[in-house]
Amino acid sequence: MKQYFQDEHYMLQDMVRDFAAKEIAPIAEELDREERFPVELIPKLAELGLLGIPFSERYGGAGMDTLAYTIVIEELAKVDSSVAITVAAHISLGVSPIFLFGSEAQKDKHLNNLIAGEYLACFGLTEPEAGSDAGGTKTTAIRDGDEWIINGAKNFITNAGYSGVCNLTAVTDPSAKRPGGISVFMVDTKTPGFIIGPPEKKMGWRGSDTRALTFENMRVPADALLGELDVGFQQMMTALVGGRISVAALSLGLAQGALDAAIKYANEREAFGKKIHRFQGIGLQLAEIATEIEAARHLVYHAAMLKDQGEDVVKAAAMAKLKASEIAVRTSDFAVQVHGGYGYIKEFQVERFFRDAKVLTIGEGTSEVQKLVILKQLMKGL
Repeated sequence: MKQYFQDEHYMLQDMVRDFAAKEIAPIAEELDREERFPVELIPKLAELGLLGIPFSERYGGAGMDTLAYTIVIEELAKVDSSVAITVAAHISLGVSPIFLFGSEAQKDKHLNNLIAGEYLACFGLTEPEAGSDAGGTKTTAIRDGDEWIINGAKNFITNAGYSGVCNLTAVTDPSAKRPGGISVFMVDTKTPGFIIGPPEKKMGWRGSDTRALTFENMRVPADALLGELDVGFQQMMTALVGGRISVAALSLGLAQGALDAAIKYANEREAFGKKIHRFQGIGLQLAEIATEIEAARHLVYHAAMLKDQGEDVVKAAAMAKLKASEIAVRTSDFAVQVHGGYGYIKEFQVERFFRDAKVLTIGEGTSEVQKLVILKQLMKGL
């Protein structure tokens, strides 16, 4: 990856890879089995600076680029996607909106604490009737003097049970044409009326915290508004573009982890007197999938570099997320197949990879939505 990496990228990659092997790998199966959030890892991640990789040193961040951030998520996901999505959601969807759109007072209040891992941040966008249709927000915020009264609900919110602050969208101008009239509020999760649901029971990402949120006549101060009034949809779309790159990196890491496991097993397992990678039905698929992963890697790193250069990355991020998530699903499925009956047993990590992979084609915009985004960009100016 010499065309992308500088010396600091290699050093970061080595550090995260070592951390994942020593601190995450030994407990990954336990986290999945017990559906337990890895609370003990948060201070360790913060100590290494991994909760603030792309943010300014002024706020305690590492001041590194988007490529460095993708490396972190990729390396974590090679071992455990639950830990990777915890970090990715915190950075891309929790901290980034505050960093990008917050006032200096809002930044000073939260950024140092968030980057230090004192608490996490979550992102309240998805609703029961507003998933892929993110502009269909039903949550409302009504101005009442120096406060806003917020009512509504969100679901599938990552890190919700361990966050100290939540960035949430609400309709502030019902008369505005969609997707206008939506604003973002930065809310303390201990605010009366902020109701956190129980952890969701999930097929995968079982070590990640996912919950529904309900807002019942929740009063927040006027200065809880994040950024400008009625432009929240645009703000969140900006955050989601960065989020798509991070999920693409997560997908890339999972795919590589699954492929590594498949290659290792194919070189150890023998049938009919020879190692099973020598059977073309397996060996040729290993070669093909390795090629697909390498193509995805270039798309992910390219999108990260474009973002660092200040370019429009809407199409590049969608392509990276689409390609990487789809190959993650395919690779994890194939890894289970290579392991045969053992691939269906929880003792082997490919079973967990298989369950963790599917959500990658759903979260941060489904594969179908990514294709629509790409198509729209292709048709621009015609």
